[in-house]
Amino acid sequence: MRRKTRKQSPDYILISVSGLLIVLGILILSSVSSSFSQEKFGTTYYFLNHQLLFGLAPGMVLGFLAFKIDLSFLKKKALVFLLINLIFLIMVFLPKVGSSFRGAARWLNLGPISFQPSEFLKITSILYFASWLSSRVEKTKTPNFTLIPFLIIMALIGLLLTFQPDISTLGIIVLVISLIYFSANTPLWHSALIVSIEVVVLFFLIKLAPYRAERLLVFLNPETDPMGIGYQIKQALITVGSGGIAGVGLGLSRQKFGFLPQSMSDSIFAILAEETGFIGSFILIFLFLIFLWRGFRIASFSQNKFSQLLAVGISSWIVLQAFINIGAMIAILPLTGIPLPFISYGGSALISELIGVGLLLNISKR
Repeated sequence: MRRKTRKQSPDYILISVSGLLIVLGILILSSVSSSFSQEKFGTTYYFLNHQLLFGLAPGMVLGFLAFKIDLSFLKKKALVFLLINLIFLIMVFLPKVGSSFRGAARWLNLGPISFQPSEFLKITSILYFASWLSSRVEKTKTPNFTLIPFLIIMALIGLLLTFQPDISTLGIIVLVISLIYFSANTPLWHSALIVSIEVVVLFFLIKLAPYRAERLLVFLNPETDPMGIGYQIKQALITVGSGGIAGVGLGLSRQKFGFLPQSMSDSIFAILAEETGFIGSFILIFLFLIFLWRGFRIASFSQNKFSQLLAVGISSWIVLQAFINIGAMIAILPLTGIPLPFISYGGSALISELIGVGLLLNISKR
């Protein structure tokens, strides 16, 4: 008699947490973007509609495909996805198809489609390194890996992102990929060497561009340049502090009216804290902690090394990026210019994050 197989289900807690984060993001973005949208386009819903049509909608479709796709196929094609992404990164420097904003060449225009390849590099690099490291484990059955391929690919990614420049994205990718490498049972001295190299490179990048050193100095002493580089930190602290315990109410932020720079993207947490207060901020942080718990739990129950490393990479990426963004807004970390996952305005970022959620759910059902 054939045994009845148990129906496999995805992680419903992760689905619920992701859904709550998306809804919260839509509510806050609707509040923050209304005045800018009205001023620039004559309608209060332009930016919100753009986020829904070109971020949430394609993200849900691609996230569902990531949920349904065969993970073994992804493992085999991981290098192909990474190479395609690297080609897109190179194309941002080309005339006509590449576009710049505030001196940064980060966007690619392919006909009616415009996107930021560096945002998708987060997921494709996690996918590739999870595939490569797991393959080495399966073939050699030993943790003695060669560092050369790892460092070469990281150097290539680093060069492309440095030339854009997009050092904040590079920092996220380096941190997450290093964590994946460590999680693959590699020798401890490998990780120590990688961290040492990263510290040296970071110091070099800071010396290379004076504004990065100025950001660090302002972080250490915000009063150094209160009307220049220190202005955003100062306004962010005022915005967060204005929320008190329960907030001023959704849609009632005063700081969003031109006082706080980048209020739809990098600084959106400060607006959330102003409108929802300590309670809303705590709920947001708690949701990200649950996301990390479920992601690591999925990794711990994964049936193979590839799924385990992929789950560790995706959950670490989203939560680490969230806490770096929040830390910058409350002045415990330097300003980095990275978006708050699921909350900040930006279609490319939201799409890549939803693909990551789809992959986590794919792993959880197995």
